[in-house]
Amino acid sequence: MAPRLCIISAATRRLLRKPGPRAGDLAAAGAMRLQPLCGVSESSQLTLSGNALTGMPRVVSWIIPNPVKWTKETSFYSKDSEGSWFRSLFVHKVDPRKDAHSTLLSKKETSNLYKIQFHNVKPECLDEYNSLTEAVLPKLHLDEDYPCSLVGNWNTWYGEQDQAVHLWRFSGGYPALMDCMNKLKNNKEYLEFRKERSKMLLSRRNQLLLEFSFWNEPQPRAGPHIYELRTYKLKPGTMIEWGNNWARAIKYRQENQEAVGGFFSQIGELYVVHHLWAYKDLQSREETRNAAWRKRGWDENVYYTVPLVRHMESRIMIPLKISPLQ
Repeated sequence: MAPRLCIISAATRRLLRKPGPRAGDLAAAGAMRLQPLCGVSESSQLTLSGNALTGMPRVVSWIIPNPVKWTKETSFYSKDSEGSWFRSLFVHKVDPRKDAHSTLLSKKETSNLYKIQFHNVKPECLDEYNSLTEAVLPKLHLDEDYPCSLVGNWNTWYGEQDQAVHLWRFSGGYPALMDCMNKLKNNKEYLEFRKERSKMLLSRRNQLLLEFSFWNEPQPRAGPHIYELRTYKLKPGTMIEWGNNWARAIKYRQENQEAVGGFFSQIGELYVVHHLWAYKDLQSREETRNAAWRKRGWDENVYYTVPLVRHMESRIMIPLKISPLQ
């Protein structure tokens, strides 16, 4: 059976013939451990989650092996007196909050908003898709009139096949995003690009993200690297607890400068976390991850965060030529 061919229209050929930016221009443009609760021994402590920003515990629940002096703060799950004593040992006491979780977890000194795009490309069109993307997207990245910049562009190597992943930064938050969208509506070259690109796609989706305050901000880096995008879908209501644990644990993953960026979703599928890592190769990834387990405290992070996860996924990605992250 003869292989299918991706038919390139005259409009696509015109876009590909237009001179793109030089590589130098792109480079220049791109350029607690948990403490035991006071008065409660580690052996009796079952769960502890707190606010990394205030240092105050948010949720505390424990098993008390000795007789207890009951106070008015003791809560019960039911009105039945029978069995309520046992249930009360596991009641979670939560401090009331007035701030949104995103406000507590995101960086205060910046107002960056990120957009991640996942494009599933027709297998016979992947090369043409990459060529078209490399001809058009850097022009937006370099144009100072558009408040957006490329963070990284990849093809998935292991994970979903024939997939492109693009990460954008909007400096100025939602107003910058809307400004950019309104300008693109009048950009004839970009509209032509979208029309031609749509013929090459099977599906696409995106998310708007904020970056965790305790993670590195993604910066351009020279290659060669492979990149791992680890995606965690959390149980609703657990984002603060996830952030508290990773705020302590990220120090265990900085030795080889593998941490690129950490993000959580704001629009699109919610309670989704993306961690982006860079490695020299797959063997380096294996050695780096194994080294983390030899550091005291890393195992605690895994112990406390695994129960928060509903689903997780790993992609190994190869950067495109235009990606600031190489």
